[in-house]
Amino acid sequence: MNDSKLNNIICESVDYRDDAQMRDLVHLLNEYSIDPMGNGKPLSGDILDELRVKLPNFPGAFSFIAYDHSGGDKSAVGLINCFPGFSTFSAEPLINIHDIVVLKSKRGLGVGKLLISAVEQKARELSCCKITLEVRTDNPAEKLYRYLGFTDGNQQMVFLSKPLK
Repeated sequence: MNDSKLNNIICESVDYRDDAQMRDLVHLLNEYSIDPMGNGKPLSGDILDELRVKLPNFPGAFSFIAYDHSGGDKSAVGLINCFPGFSTFSAEPLINIHDIVVLKSKRGLGVGKLLISAVEQKARELSCCKITLEVRTDNPAEKLYRYLGFTDGNQQMVFLSKPLK
């Protein structure tokens, strides 16, 4: 799966060695961090630089960027970052969606659906048993995820985090 389309928006698999795509990736991730659904503040320059170096070397990581081609320009409008996992209850690989970003000006157009569809196709190609994601309870995008078939799972879970740095 390389590309998916939605009108003038094309979803492309990210080549982490491509400087232009990595600039788009860190730009979109920073936009997500600034958004109230992120941290509400920008990522530091050090973190953005580290992403360019470490993300390409993380085993199994993959990303898709949605590009808007209307008006002759190609502009990055959405991003999804994914990491592999393993379901011990199914003895099968899984994909965890870690970040989903759609620029405010492009929300409601189907960009998120396009990105998730690309991940679903990739997960099927990798013989994964499921796709997981965490979503804030106040995130309006939860409606999209439920529409696309995401559920609460077998039991309601609480996402806990213990910072190590």
